[in-house]
Amino acid sequence: MIDLIGFYCPIPVLNTREEIDKMKVGQVLEVLADDPAAEEDITRWSKRFGQEILSLDKEKDGRLRFLIRKKK
Repeated sequence: MIDLIGFYCPIPVLNTREEIDKMKVGQVLEVLADDPAAEEDITRWSKRFGQEILSLDKEKDGRLRFLIRKKK
């Protein structure tokens, strides 16, 4: 799990990529973020690099919780 609350573009997507790169195929990363751009940035990055977003939960306070499975 990486907590990126309080960090703004491009930090959430860069840190997500760094963590995914350290993982084995099939593992799942939980990402917490509150940057409004993180939803689009991380979703676009995941699709472009072949990772799978298992879920994206949006809280009322603007926080986002991603579960991303490493596919490659």
